[in-house]
Order: sequence, then C-alpha cells, then structure tokens
Amino acid sequence: MASRDFVNRRLHSFLGLIPIGLFLVVHLTVNYFATRGAEAFDKAANFMEKLPYLVVLEIVFIYLPLLFHAIYGIYIAFQAKPNVKRFGYYRNWLFFFQRWTGLFLVIFLAWHIWETRIAMLRGTELNFEMMANILDNPWMVAFYIVGVLCAVYHFSNGLWAFLVHWGIIVTPKSQRYTSYLTVIIFILLAIVGIRSVFAFVNPDTVAMM
Repeated sequence: MASRDFVNRRLHSFLGLIPIGLFLVVHLTVNYFATRGAEAFDKAANFMEKLPYLVVLEIVFIYLPLLFHAIYGIYIAFQAKPNVKRFGYYRNWLFFFQRWTGLFLVIFLAWHIWETRIAMLRGTELNFEMMANILDNPWMVAFYIVGVLCAVYHFSNGLWAFLVHWGIIVTPKSQRYTSYLTVIIFILLAIVGIRSVFAFVNPDTVAMM
C-alpha cells in the first residue's frame, strides 16, 4: 500500500508538471495574443485547433492526466494535515495554499471546460467573441482572475515541490534559490494571465498598456 501511494504521488507530481504545467504555459501564451486584438487571438486559437489529431492529443495529454491529477489531488488535500496555526512557517503556508488552490481549480476548470470545449461541441466557435461573451460581467471577470492566479500559483509552487520530491534540488541553498525562481515564474505568468483576461473585457485599454 505504501509503495502504491509512493508511485501515485510521484505520478501526480510528474503529471502536474508534464504535461499539465506545460499546457498551462501554452494556453496562457495563446490567450495573451488577445492583447494584440481579436484578429491576433483568433489566428492563434485557429492554429491550435488545426493541430493534427487534436482530439487524441487533448484526451491523452490533457484530460486524462488532468483527471488523475485532480482526483488524486483531492485525496491528498483531505489526507493532509497542515499545521499553519501551530507553526506559521513559510513553507507550511505555501503547502496550505497549494491544497486549497487545487480544490478551487477543480471547480474553475470544470466551469471553464464547460464554457469553452463543451460549448464548441454545441456549435459555438472558439474565438475572441466567445471569451468576450463569457467575461461579460464583473463577477465572471473576478472568477477568472482568481482562477488564473490559483492556476499560476499551483503550477509555480508545484514546480518547487516537484524538484524537491524528485531529488533534483536537495540542498537548502538550491531550494532557497529555486524558491526565488518560482516566485518570478508566478509573477510573470500572473501578469500574462491577468492581462489576457482584461484583453477580452476591454481590448482597447490593454492594447495601450
């Protein structure tokens, strides 16, 4: 049982980085084209939609890994016993937020997939207008901003955890410097993600930023 749990945790960690983390970066990059206008975003989205064997790629490299990562992540979240109230250490707080951002992301991603990929099955075209319609009220904008921040945090902090659990960074010094790196990654991806959200809401303002 302990051996199976060890393998599942390693697989959960690995899938969080590859391919889920890589897909997050690609997804944010495509969305960032919205800051250049509707035509630029539609062109980038259309390129992604025309990739060969897209459905197979999505199922094998996105949805199945995401499903395992989410289900096992929920199990880990409810098995974990964070002790931030007793020891408010920096890493304890990061551990605490890693779990709760993961739980929120289960809800956010389910909604996002319903509003985009499932909507496409119902005949809605994936383009700038689709996203502008989704983000047509302040509550949805706030929901997406929180979702983006949670996704970016979960990825960047999870990257540090992956490197530790897989024995890539073992010394306190390397772990400290990697912490700085993951903070930079979080900030950069957060800027990309938030600017993309506002590009669908007010493209003229974002284009001038």
